Amino acid sequence: MQQAPHRPEVKAFFHADTCTFTYVVHEGRAAVVIDPVLDYNAVTARTSTASADAVIAYVHEHRLTVEWILETHAHADHLSAGDHLRDVFGAHLAIGRGITQVQARFKTLFGFGEDFVPDGRQFDRLLEDGDVLHAGVLDIRVMATPGHTDDGLTYLIGDAAFVGDTVFAPETGTARCDFPGGDAARLYASIQKILALPAGTRLFLCHDYPPVTREAVAECSIAAQQQNNVHVKRGIEEVDFVAMRTARDATLAPPRLALPALQVNIRAGRLPPEEDGVRYLRLPLNRFGKS
Repeated sequence: MQQAPHRPEVKAFFHADTCTFTYVVHEGRAAVVIDPVLDYNAVTARTSTASADAVIAYVHEHRLTVEWILETHAHADHLSAGDHLRDVFGAHLAIGRGITQVQARFKTLFGFGEDFVPDGRQFDRLLEDGDVLHAGVLDIRVMATPGHTDDGLTYLIGDAAFVGDTVFAPETGTARCDFPGGDAARLYASIQKILALPAGTRLFLCHDYPPVTREAVAECSIAAQQQNNVHVKRGIEEVDFVAMRTARDATLAPPRLALPALQVNIRAGRLPPEEDGVRYLRLPLNRFGKS
């Protein structure tokens, strides 16, 4: 008789400003953190670790040892606190190997010099489909799920899947594919891999954009996605999904924090180096999004 998968404890932290979920996943004393957020005020260009501090407090309260900080991809809607938590916990920071393609594209956009090398060295581990990480009794299986970005990953931990920007809540649908390197057909294939996981798998979303009638929901079932996802429910074929996604993406504005987020996140969440004691973000004029 096949043994049931582990059911790790999952603590979700919702970042209301960017509608992002951060997760602490743990069993025993071992833990991993997935998609941590660095607070950023776009008006004042000030950063804060308030959201990351809540994660730190939870880890300390439960006397956990964080061994890995895991990014599902290089986010365009929030700044990552991955580098900050790597320092606090003495953990390793990992992302998909496709980050090198993302870095190369955005190095050009931001005009980074030779000191920025787009080979992923800013992270401690570049992950590929089928890789397995270990944190105490936790086995973290890596499933490549590109389409939204080149580096998209889903992390499988026991009966839980952390799906990044692939699917959202069923009434919201799926992630956009119009960023450089995005591909709607690849995203459709990635989502089918997720929906083919065992029926009892708990899907944990990277984002939820709830209507005013409900609170944000972190967890969803495979059955709910198959039956109700407005973009990829059962019966929607790839050709229809690609046509819908392409038409919809053409109407979308870039994420509000895309320019600050991307230049920080391709550096593994490390802020730009100081110049005269000040850190500066770059804003390439007339190069990103639509006029």
